[in-house]
Amino acid sequence: MDQIGFDDFLKVDIRSGTVIAADPFPGARKPAIKLRVDFGAEIGVKKSSAQITDLYAPADLVGRKVMAVVNFPHRQIGPFMSEVLVLGFPDADGRIVLASPGDAPDGARLA
Repeated sequence: MDQIGFDDFLKVDIRSGTVIAADPFPGARKPAIKLRVDFGAEIGVKKSSAQITDLYAPADLVGRKVMAVVNFPHRQIGPFMSEVLVLGFPDADGRIVLASPGDAPDGARLA
């Protein structure tokens, strides 16, 4: 396992947010869902493409709290520009389970 310094870790800005919109993403190479996530007044609403279709349907995601890296460069995913990286963990079958910040307010930074 590669090690990084603590100062490098501090550069990664991980925030809590609430999904306000979720739509199928049929144009993606791998099955994905397009998300709009509200990170509060400081950061605002950001877009993300997430490969989470094994466990989640778009309709079930609206209102869900998520965690995301908000300071990576934007990434073009087909015709969609992803602005943040929503975080999750693979389960025993390799399906992505979204990481949750619990009741943390939108925009709270991982401490």
